[in-house]
Amino acid sequence: MKTFAVSIAALFIWTACGDGNQPIIDREALVERNSPVVTAFDSLASLSVGNGEFAYTVDITGLQTFPDNYKKGVPLGTQSQWGWHSFANPDRLTSEETLKEYDFGRGKKELYATQFKEEGRQQDAANWFRVNPHRLHLGIVGFDVEEGTDIEQVTDVHQKLCLWDGKIESRFKLNGEDYQVETVCHPSNDMIAANITSKAHTGICFRFPYPTGAHCDDACNWEAVDKHTTTIVTQNESSAVLKHTLDSIEYFVTLYWEGKATFNEKAKHYFVLTPMDDHLAFACAFTSTAPSMQPVTVAQTQEEAKNYWNSFWKEGAAVDFSACTDPRAKELERRVVLSQYLLAIQSAGTTPPQETGLTYNSWFGKFHLEMIWWHEAQFALWNRSNLLDRTLGWYEKAEPIARQIAQRQGFDGVRWMKMTDPSGTEAPSKVGSFLIWQQPHLIYLAELLYRADPTKEVLEKYNRLVQETAEFMYSFATYDELEGRYILKGAIPAQETLRAAETVNPPFELSYWHFAMQTAQQWRERMGQQRSLEWDEMIDKLSPLASNNEGLYLAAETAIDTYKDIRYTSDHMAVLGAVGILPMNKLIREDYMKNTLHWIWDNWNWGKTWGWDYPMTAMNAARLGEPEKAVGALLMDKRTNTYLPNGHNYQDGRLRIYLPGNGGLLTAIAMMCAGWDGCTETNPGFPKDGTWNVRWEGLKPLP
Repeated sequence: MKTFAVSIAALFIWTACGDGNQPIIDREALVERNSPVVTAFDSLASLSVGNGEFAYTVDITGLQTFPDNYKKGVPLGTQSQWGWHSFANPDRLTSEETLKEYDFGRGKKELYATQFKEEGRQQDAANWFRVNPHRLHLGIVGFDVEEGTDIEQVTDVHQKLCLWDGKIESRFKLNGEDYQVETVCHPSNDMIAANITSKAHTGICFRFPYPTGAHCDDACNWEAVDKHTTTIVTQNESSAVLKHTLDSIEYFVTLYWEGKATFNEKAKHYFVLTPMDDHLAFACAFTSTAPSMQPVTVAQTQEEAKNYWNSFWKEGAAVDFSACTDPRAKELERRVVLSQYLLAIQSAGTTPPQETGLTYNSWFGKFHLEMIWWHEAQFALWNRSNLLDRTLGWYEKAEPIARQIAQRQGFDGVRWMKMTDPSGTEAPSKVGSFLIWQQPHLIYLAELLYRADPTKEVLEKYNRLVQETAEFMYSFATYDELEGRYILKGAIPAQETLRAAETVNPPFELSYWHFAMQTAQQWRERMGQQRSLEWDEMIDKLSPLASNNEGLYLAAETAIDTYKDIRYTSDHMAVLGAVGILPMNKLIREDYMKNTLHWIWDNWNWGKTWGWDYPMTAMNAARLGEPEKAVGALLMDKRTNTYLPNGHNYQDGRLRIYLPGNGGLLTAIAMMCAGWDGCTETNPGFPKDGTWNVRWEGLKPLP
């Protein structure tokens, strides 16, 4: 990983621009006071180390000793961006068999990859391509405790995630014996390292599961022992290499240890490293190919992790709430600090992240492109644009499939899929295949990268994808000749309770089309190209947002019962995204949008929301000059706005962690501090009542 170079002078500039020449923030103190401490078993308080490409989550022992106790909490995952598996396809089901024709009144039939109610080959194909490929749990690494040992026997727990150094320190007693464990992840290799001190000489087990292929679980099937193999490839007195083979894929696990120890196979897929002394240090690397790296000592790994995390905290942006007197400020600061860490280890890889990151599988471990903005826009705003750039490069790989999707539906350019995997294969869905709000994300995120680094290199890297993305957006809009306007139809909007066949002109999508097409035109000008006259005409003639007689914006032009039908007042209040995430534009009346915010605040079915709805509401409120509502939205006492001791955003019993909520929080905070284009106010998203003396450095404004 590259570090984030920024000079002290630049930090002074951002500080002066942001909060009135306040003294430089004590970064280490800020991070240290928000480092989580665990003193007892809590299935929702597991802690993780990682590097964006790989993450490893531990229990109160500092390793993965009691995974069953965390299965229904925050599971003890070992996951990577490359670790994927597919079950056999003996019936040779094809992706073409998942397609179904739809007619949305655009003068043509359109083929969508969808799910089928009727049993048969099409249903089988849709089910297979939803499940496959699925993300792997690469292996459990924990203490080899005696059978029957219960987590309640672990006492005197004191565990700390030392955020500043990227290290988990764990102290505890088990059966009366003291243990001390230090756990880190290498910053650029998929490798963990641990230092263990204990007179108990308890072994370290390495166990390898078969995948479940389930929609949402820890991906560990321990019963299918005969469906895969784990073998020792090489072994000597201080190292061993294992190969795990699952159907058509294989990967390798390389162990290095320091100190006297034995390494043996205990059972199928179960190996134990047993120390002979009171101290054991070991490193464990996971690779998709046979290992070629030179041995890395535990001390080297710890030092590299420390250097990386020190730089991460020093050179990114920072927000300090310690001078605030509002009693909510301390909790907001905790969420902000922990969210930065979690997104760096879970959502900053070479492929877009899944909603549960690298901790456990949701939607089979696949990622959703409509969520990439929520995960990653914040990297550019928090002076870590290289992490966004690393992920955004994946779009180049997915482009051929995105072009095929557009072509088979009769559109120009590229249509970005919703639910997918590293290959870019579109997962069939009765909802996802009809979404369109993932389409402008590429343009928005590329624009954030350019603003962070306004160079020709950035333009040349992304301009072609920006233009091809806009080509689809132009061809997707339908011109209504009778009324002389462009409309959006035949899509499920971000508020997914609406149906594709019935929905015309959803407000967020209209506003997003306006913003993204304007931005694509700016990119053409930056590249020395002429503006597209056709695009300008569409921008000029996009339909305004539909409203009712009370000056409230509707969920769609066709949703005339918006304020009477619970279907329209549940799920995401996407209408607020039209201003907040996006700047005010000519399609919108500010007074109507403010009316809509107030109605939603008082009447929405908040129990049916998601974690990113709160920062979306906050951004809308901030742009509309309602800072108390902006803060109130971020700290609203609702289940889906809960932040666990480890910083994860809890949703429900299925989604115990939800990283789009964390990313949205950071984007909202950046906007509430640094503002947006044309905003001259300091900290515009915070009340000016004297209780919110928010200090910040290095943040960048939203468009």
